[in-house]
Amino acid sequence: MKRALTAVFLLLLSFGALAADKRTITHEDLWLMPRVGAPTVSPDGRQAVFAVTAPSYKKDESATHLWIVPTDGSAPARRITASKSGESGVAWSPDSRRLAFSAKRGDDKQAQIWILDLAQGGEAQRLTSLSTGAAAPVFSPDGQRVAFTSRVYPSSANDADNERLAKEEEERKYKARVYTGFPIRSWDKWLDEKQTRVFVQPVAGGEARDLLAGSALVKLPGFALSDEGGVWTPDGKALVFAASRNRDRAAWSFTNSDLWQVGADGGEPRRLTGREAADAADSYGSPRFGGDGRTLFASLTPRSDRVYNATRLVALEWPSLRERGRIELPDGRSVAGFDPAPNGREIYLTAEDAGQEALYRGSAGGGVAKRIAVPERGLYTGVSVGGARAPVILATYESATEPPEIVRLDPGGAPARRLTAFAAAKAAALDLAPAEHFWFDNARGQRIHSMLVRPPGFDPAKKYPLLVLMHGGPHTMWRDQWVLRWNYHLLGAQGYVVLLTNYVGSTGFGERFAQAIQGDPLKGPADDINAAADEAIRRYAFIDGDRQCAGGASYGGHLANWLQGTTTRYRCLVSHAGLVNLESQWGTSDIAYSREVGNGGPVWEQGPVWREQNPIRLAAQFKTPVLVTFGERDFRVPLNNGLEYWAALQRQQVESRLIVFPDENHWVLGGENSRFFYKEVADWLKRWLGPAEAKAAGSAAAPAA
Repeated sequence: MKRALTAVFLLLLSFGALAADKRTITHEDLWLMPRVGAPTVSPDGRQAVFAVTAPSYKKDESATHLWIVPTDGSAPARRITASKSGESGVAWSPDSRRLAFSAKRGDDKQAQIWILDLAQGGEAQRLTSLSTGAAAPVFSPDGQRVAFTSRVYPSSANDADNERLAKEEEERKYKARVYTGFPIRSWDKWLDEKQTRVFVQPVAGGEARDLLAGSALVKLPGFALSDEGGVWTPDGKALVFAASRNRDRAAWSFTNSDLWQVGADGGEPRRLTGREAADAADSYGSPRFGGDGRTLFASLTPRSDRVYNATRLVALEWPSLRERGRIELPDGRSVAGFDPAPNGREIYLTAEDAGQEALYRGSAGGGVAKRIAVPERGLYTGVSVGGARAPVILATYESATEPPEIVRLDPGGAPARRLTAFAAAKAAALDLAPAEHFWFDNARGQRIHSMLVRPPGFDPAKKYPLLVLMHGGPHTMWRDQWVLRWNYHLLGAQGYVVLLTNYVGSTGFGERFAQAIQGDPLKGPADDINAAADEAIRRYAFIDGDRQCAGGASYGGHLANWLQGTTTRYRCLVSHAGLVNLESQWGTSDIAYSREVGNGGPVWEQGPVWREQNPIRLAAQFKTPVLVTFGERDFRVPLNNGLEYWAALQRQQVESRLIVFPDENHWVLGGENSRFFYKEVADWLKRWLGPAEAKAAGSAAAPAA
């Protein structure tokens, strides 16, 4: 045992020596690192296109361009667009010769669809000229037409009507928003009367046709079409899309989307899934046809009395729509992304799994998908499949120490092959410790997963303060990934051990674990947070248990505010976009009904959760110094919760600091605002935690379990 501990101690010392040649991460390192987007593989499987952003602190100097790379790794990636505006919604033509994308170029007031002919070279040519703009393009099977989406006025019959109505709205002498139903806001925008519709336009030129104009579907008060747009049927005669009929019921009911089919020349859409009535049922989305044209795949989220239900996949025979089967994931995990194989019999999908995201393979006949590729650490996301016969599978790979890059995955399970290295050299120069995983059983007998990140210049002979971070959601998880807005290494750069716990309610551990938070929105998860901190202190001798701070954003901010009223173990707290009053959050957030269900009933019934797990009711116990930050344009956790919290803190004379970002929403997205935010957090933590300290002679770092 003594020899084993000595070996571990020497390993930690060598780790410190290796890190000595590297430097601590700065905000500039994080913010200015190239940002690589998800790949889109060509139908023939030979190439993939993806976006790369060269960020800047000045918004108008940040640039996003499209790049292309051969999927066999025979040549490095090369840039294929050069305009200042960014491109989105990239789609390949069936012959793999052309690309369609949405971009705002030249004199465009709205983004339009552009087509780039890779075979001929030269500049992209604009296809659409709609006053309402165009997005989400997709080529028809013969490559002669492009379908796309545009947000139009419900009463418009053509683009001239849209222009007229937009001008009338602009010239109104009064400014008012008028609503007769719910919802009225989303994240950082007030909802307007415009609807997303599906359009089709010939590539050779001609007028764009609104396929849903005049239909009974778009006249329903609960109509809402998915921003993904539609997919062409294999014969090119129609499109399939996902849309809701009951979004207007969101104040008192769950809502859902069904799959619909509409002819390529327009007409009344035909519902393909769900019930005749518009009652909430299973929700369908992201329709995609298998390579053989005989299977329609779609995501399916079951409806139940639970707030959270894991997403599955459904395989429907085409065109009969007979259900072939449902593709599940082990232990009720939720599908994150998917793409069918060329043969139409298989489908590749990714799913969260204990802090990582892995690749799975499922069968069109249904059943449990098999995990076939999981990185040693980190995530595979944004899976895209091409190829005429054998599948060519690309994805984005990243970890807490490696910014995203494009990789090729092997369906047989061989190691991934990296195709790009935009940020690898810059990241390699930084002292970034990999995330370490550990588990423990909580008081309820549930297995709780955590990750721990050591500080730069780690020295096992020192004692380090503990920074406990709490993720948002709650139905998300801490992931071994490169994080821009809550970066583990930047937050721990001053010499803190960072603890990331996936409390009960987190995803990536099965449906039942995520659902277990219902009826216990704050206490149970907070108990897991505190227990994980105790476990980390017990396992890792280099953690100074007397110096702890905790922080989080969104739901993580809710937990920070709950800790404010229930414990004094933390020297300080950081709360971003955190509710302090369950009741006012229910009435002012852009979503409401799911909170009612999660808390056991309407707020006016004053059930136990509303009374017992509402942080504002614990204000008499508020004592811990706290940094409170909010975005003024945040409609998910509106500013009123920050002001309520601030009033209570001031009333109780708790040492605190309030920062409101007038131009930010639920996240701090602006470069300079982000730099200021990280500096404020760093200053706050330094004030209450201080630096690492020398450990008592003769002690040794305990090994990770």
